[in-house]
Amino acid sequence: MHALAPAEVEVMLEYARDNQFYPVIYMAVSSGMRQAELLGLRWRDIDLDMCSISVTQVLYKRRGACIFKEPKTRGSGRRVSMTPKLALFLREYKKKRKELYLERGKVLGLDDLVFAKHKGKPLDPCTLTHNFGRIIKRAGLEHVRFHDLRHTFASIMLMKGAKPKVISEALGHASVAFTMDVYSHILSGIQEDAMALLDEVLPPGVIASGERQGGGALYNVPL
Repeated sequence: MHALAPAEVEVMLEYARDNQFYPVIYMAVSSGMRQAELLGLRWRDIDLDMCSISVTQVLYKRRGACIFKEPKTRGSGRRVSMTPKLALFLREYKKKRKELYLERGKVLGLDDLVFAKHKGKPLDPCTLTHNFGRIIKRAGLEHVRFHDLRHTFASIMLMKGAKPKVISEALGHASVAFTMDVYSHILSGIQEDAMALLDEVLPPGVIASGERQGGGALYNVPL
């Protein structure tokens, strides 16, 4: 696992800006969705007014062919909330896709893939992975995989104070316990930061001096 820091995310997106795979990369780090979920996404699965995404199918490549399947588990098939920035980006992206389809004499339909080739065919997962690797290399961010964008999303959410349950549901994990186990190193750091904030608020402790009437130090008297 290699989660990018916010500053590294900016660098990565800057180097990806002119790449044809920028839209799917931007959505990956903005939503925490798996590569297979992103490539299987249709326009009917996106509600731009409600800022939500429904994960209903995934795309895998098996023996050279791209195939669609239902999500593996009940947790994988889920509804994911969008940030306002992602919703705005997708609205503009959809507009551009409609224009592209019209140029080719087609109409963008609800069953068309969100991320597809110019003729609407599925993107090749291997091609996406290869191109992402080239972007990462040019950006000077070594050892980062496409799947690490999912870890980046979760890490940033945790660092910004999002509750583990909310993150677990967004990622489609089987349980909150699994999420906390995967990101335990981040949670540990968050706990240390929280204690530092608590230290700023609470006054210093005071050890009482002297004795009570009848003898015995104040701090030795049982409660």
